[in-house]
Amino acid sequence: MKNELELVENLYVRVKSILENGRAKAFKVVNTVMIESYWNIGREIVEEEQRGENRAEYGKFVVESISKKLTKEFGKGYSKQNLWYMKQFYLTFPILHSVSGELSWTHYRLLMKLKNDDIRNFYMIETIENNWSSRELDRQVSSLLYERIKMNKDPIAVKELSSVGQKVEIASDIIKSPMVFEFLGKGDYTISIESDLESALMNKLQLFLLELGKGFSFVGRQKRINIEGDNYYKETILL
Repeated sequence: MKNELELVENLYVRVKSILENGRAKAFKVVNTVMIESYWNIGREIVEEEQRGENRAEYGKFVVESISKKLTKEFGKGYSKQNLWYMKQFYLTFPILHSVSGELSWTHYRLLMKLKNDDIRNFYMIETIENNWSSRELDRQVSSLLYERIKMNKDPIAVKELSSVGQKVEIASDIIKSPMVFEFLGKGDYTISIESDLESALMNKLQLFLLELGKGFSFVGRQKRINIEGDNYYKETILL
């Protein structure tokens, strides 16, 4: 009976994997079609606006009119606001091939807020490469990831950011650029050398130990420890 239960469990795991992979593929296909549809809707709105003499007023009339009709037939996803986003989507990405089905509509709404093409392209590449959620993309933009990397790159390397994304070539690239030092309270998000990073970390650790109270003792930084004739300098904590 035990062997039979194990066989059933193994079969269940395999079937579950097939279904999960199938759903993921189906979502990707649906998402790609949806993104392309929104792009085409945006193009239709822009081209229709260009036919009116007073384009601003005519465009407003067009969006409001078709929004009412589409909402009645297809639901709330076609509000005036969302149609405006579709229009901006087309204007921001005028070449359909530059649009990736790997990003969701929420991703694109965040990307459209970025007015600089190089910065927008950088975040598109990084989002796809790192499989960022829309929330993570928003956090990275808010924490000025691009600007922080830019401060540690030469002009040619900065230009490459918009076409190939971030390239980690040396250890300092990981330390200086992509890490968000929100925890360390570094307002400019830049730490230039290893000792600065160590100091910022130890400041937080020292405050944390002081808050714990009795039972913990922060002896000091870079205390000399002699082991078999060799001197080592380490932060020392007694518990």
